[in-house]
Amino acid sequence: MMIRERAEIVALHDDYLTVSTELKSGCGGCAQQNSCGAGIISKAFADRRAEFIVQRPPGTAFAVGDQIELALPQTMLTRFSLWVYGLPLLVLLAIALTTQLALGWSEGYVIVAALVGFATSFVLIRHWLKLRDVQVSQLLQIQQIS
Repeated sequence: MMIRERAEIVALHDDYLTVSTELKSGCGGCAQQNSCGAGIISKAFADRRAEFIVQRPPGTAFAVGDQIELALPQTMLTRFSLWVYGLPLLVLLAIALTTQLALGWSEGYVIVAALVGFATSFVLIRHWLKLRDVQVSQLLQIQQIS
């Protein structure tokens, strides 16, 4: 199964494309979106776009402004989601347990150490994923929308 997203080409390069997608919120179809906190927040940030680089498929002719469809295998999205969300939580718990049980630190120091480890793991994962962008880009299937 594939996760599909529409994108617009904003810049052309020899071997890659810069594309822009509109970031969507989960809200929009609910009747309570005017009174719900999440609906109000999604309206405040309604004009959000994400730009990123994808590898240009060989033998294709694109122009700036063309609409394309990006498809990514669902298994890859699940795997990266587990890395981004699961690993920081494991780091937080591991540091909290280690500093509390093995080192005998007081509660305040345990909380600070766990939060620092949690934040550091997010930064390291973000850096690691940026290095993997090329590999993820190679997994994307790009199709022009007419």
